[in-house]
Amino acid sequence: MHIPTCGTDQQPITPFSQALEEALLPQPDYDVSRWLYVPNCYCDYRYILGTRGSRPLICVGINPSTAAPNALDNTLKSVERIALGNGYDSFIMFNVYAQRATRPDDMEQTCNPYLHQENMAAFRWALEQTSSGAPAVWAAWGAIVEKRPYLVRCLSDMLQIGRELGACWYSAGARSKKGHPHHPLYLRKDSTLDPFNVSLYVEQSLSALSLLP
Repeated sequence: MHIPTCGTDQQPITPFSQALEEALLPQPDYDVSRWLYVPNCYCDYRYILGTRGSRPLICVGINPSTAAPNALDNTLKSVERIALGNGYDSFIMFNVYAQRATRPDDMEQTCNPYLHQENMAAFRWALEQTSSGAPAVWAAWGAIVEKRPYLVRCLSDMLQIGRELGACWYSAGARSKKGHPHHPLYLRKDSTLDPFNVSLYVEQSLSALSLLP
């Protein structure tokens, strides 16, 4: 269980580029030739957790919990199974918001613009790791996206980055009545990926929250 001790604006945030550089150095606790873990230490935020490969499946949840290299939680174990089962050689777990909180209700009430900026830098980097073809992004946040209004705004920024880099979006399993993509935890291990119209989803979600300009 991880409960934030304070807002992310009350603590130092390492820029993604610096955190990535540090994460690529040899580590005593895990094999950096296999794992991506940015930042490379346990703290109140996380940009990326995943494995190395040339064709990753980029899974997008809402916010990170306690998982770490060699200590995946059940959600991340499911993510890895489904990525490999759908023909990808690796996975990258990314989150709409980088603040670590086991219970989404513990996420901060307002978005920290600096943390969001650096998280978007991480998302761009993750998309750039696909060596050939379009980056594959698995929308997997479930109804938790409703927990904070700023989360849909964050998604909107991700959508724009995805457009720039030609990302293809997918979901797995049944979507909710409101159109939210299924969370990975309770999916069948042989679940396949289906095309997901993330542009329409974000537009409808913004409209539902009365956040459209």
